[in-house]
Amino acid sequence: MEPVQQRAVIVGVQLQNGNNFSYSMEELRNLAAACDLQVVGELSQKSSRINPSHYIGTGKIQELAMLMESADATVIIFNDELSPSQIRNLEASLDRQVIDRTILILNIFAERAKTKEAQLQVEVAQLQYMLPRLAGMRESLGRQGGGAGLKNRGAGETKLELDRRRIEERITALQLELQNQVARRQIQRKQRHKNEVPVVCLVGYTNTGKSSLMNTLVETYHPGSDKGVFAKDMLFATLETSVRSIELPDHKTFLLTDTVGFVSQLPHHLVKAFRSTLEEVTEADLLIHVADISDPQVKQHMAVTEETLKALGADGIPTFYAYNKADLTELPYPVVEENSVTLSAKHKIGVAELVGLIRKHVFNDYIQCEILVPFERGSVVSYFNEHADVQSVSYEEQGTRLKLECRIADYERFKDDFIEMPQ
Repeated sequence: MEPVQQRAVIVGVQLQNGNNFSYSMEELRNLAAACDLQVVGELSQKSSRINPSHYIGTGKIQELAMLMESADATVIIFNDELSPSQIRNLEASLDRQVIDRTILILNIFAERAKTKEAQLQVEVAQLQYMLPRLAGMRESLGRQGGGAGLKNRGAGETKLELDRRRIEERITALQLELQNQVARRQIQRKQRHKNEVPVVCLVGYTNTGKSSLMNTLVETYHPGSDKGVFAKDMLFATLETSVRSIELPDHKTFLLTDTVGFVSQLPHHLVKAFRSTLEEVTEADLLIHVADISDPQVKQHMAVTEETLKALGADGIPTFYAYNKADLTELPYPVVEENSVTLSAKHKIGVAELVGLIRKHVFNDYIQCEILVPFERGSVVSYFNEHADVQSVSYEEQGTRLKLECRIADYERFKDDFIEMPQ
């Protein structure tokens, strides 16, 4: 039998200086759906400030109680991070399970985390969130009954029953384990820098099609390689950084990195826990900001991504824009502009144009040249056949003449082996 979905009411406060309130509430609905919660009602309040004791005013508390009763809802979801005292007061007043936007996102991350590192990062974030809220949350555990949704999810009941000291010890142990994972990734990154392979990083809001774009690029340039990444039309399908090597037909290679998607009000616990994963972004040579052009909120999504990149210290990295999902709009595609491509990753249209933009930016250390290599230095010819774009080969009395495009560094490395040609 399918579990019965828990019924929830969402609650938000629209501050006088707040923008995009209706969008934020719509996103909260999507986050609730991703947690398998059925939103059956909504309550909002306009106010100059958040009520420090109950988040909303006392009049609204009564209104909310009536709404919960009439909608037969068991869960209340608040559109901000609640303080421990707010959770306690709300649960005492309403006798219902109270959760906030932060724990909702943490639960989604906990369910989606597949790799060891992502699981460690999520658990650290959950425990750090729960630590100051233990007292209030213990009371609410009695209300966590059957049904889908937040039933014993993530860090769960047993961890909440640990005393504060044991939770702190657990956080310390997890962070040590994470440091080892981070050290491993730093070694890998150093190796890439040593090999001087350019790194291109896909960034953007959650569910804009970053993983689908990566899969399309992998399939285009390495058909049948089975190196695709998980891609699905849902929030936070990707929680781990995936790196794939893309080798173009002319032997130019770049590394393509897929990253966790951003969302507005991404909990600071998560940003902190995932900082090591997101470091990939800060060390990229080029960012591809993937946006879902079919989404009416695309401008807000792009603004959130730009704010998050700024917070990570990655706002100075050169960026191109991939306006994806054009097949869901009336817009013409592919359309190439100076720093953007309108495309459809799903239909593989516009991908070659995007690679053209990437190519111009990351392969600017190449030169066109003609070289003459003595026959006894056949290993040099082999190297250029493998690592350069050899356009023509001819054999002369003194050696092999190659017309090619290669990296300046490779040219400098072997130039003492070349026979000087008359000008």
